[in-house]
Amino acid sequence: MQFVKMHGAGNDYVYVDCFEQAIAEPVALAVQVSDRHFGIGGDGLILLLPSTQADVRMRMFNADGSEAEMCGNGVRCLAKLAWDSGRCRTNPIRVQTGGGIKTIQLQLNPAGLATGGTVDMGAPTLEPAKIPVNLPGQQIVDAALSVEGQDYRITCVSMGNPHAVIYVENIRGVELERIGPAIERHASFPSRINVHFVQVLSSGEAIVRTWERGSGVTLACGTGVSAVCVAGVLTGRTGRTLLTHAPGGDLSLEWRQADNHVYLTGPAVEVFRGTWPE
Repeated sequence: MQFVKMHGAGNDYVYVDCFEQAIAEPVALAVQVSDRHFGIGGDGLILLLPSTQADVRMRMFNADGSEAEMCGNGVRCLAKLAWDSGRCRTNPIRVQTGGGIKTIQLQLNPAGLATGGTVDMGAPTLEPAKIPVNLPGQQIVDAALSVEGQDYRITCVSMGNPHAVIYVENIRGVELERIGPAIERHASFPSRINVHFVQVLSSGEAIVRTWERGSGVTLACGTGVSAVCVAGVLTGRTGRTLLTHAPGGDLSLEWRQADNHVYLTGPAVEVFRGTWPE
């Protein structure tokens, strides 16, 4: 099996072009290739597939083998793979995902290769039942949540997948490896949830640390910072344009009033190519 290792702000995945290769058991393969000691290493597995609804299709699997709906960094890298490999020569590229069709405007270097891009992440979903969240209210904004005897204020947003945003004064003091999985699997979240701790630096800038559902601590999360941008507006902490600093790099967001869509801009980087024994 031929693969490409790519990352967007450190959010890294193993990519397989399935136009000419068939993956019989993607769940098992995702677990194997994601292992950072015995595999290739990554936050999961992403498949590039033909589509009858868009230019190409993306399927993504977390490191634990669970299939996720969307990944902002992952879809940007998938668009780069589709463009650089010649599978698609339209820019912007339309990608079919489990969270709907996403449009990516690629940035190209002088050699004509994609280096990054802007993803139209679509409109956020705020209705609790559709996120889904089992908490009362028309929206979950600064709502109380008790986890392992500690009280948090959470804001919940779906960007095609569910997110809980928690604001803190000192992000370095968050025990992410301990509290992340406890919140992810809390009874209030029937489909589990991605967890983001945020320290606001100004109305246009914030630091974000992420515990991803099914993958654990990740260096960045595209759908996550999109949710953070929305949560900042809903809680009055930040504005509609936001620069986020994640451990893996910076990502820029805009929640446009004109169409209610969130736009995510960041890099798409190829690390290496190789062959996985079948």
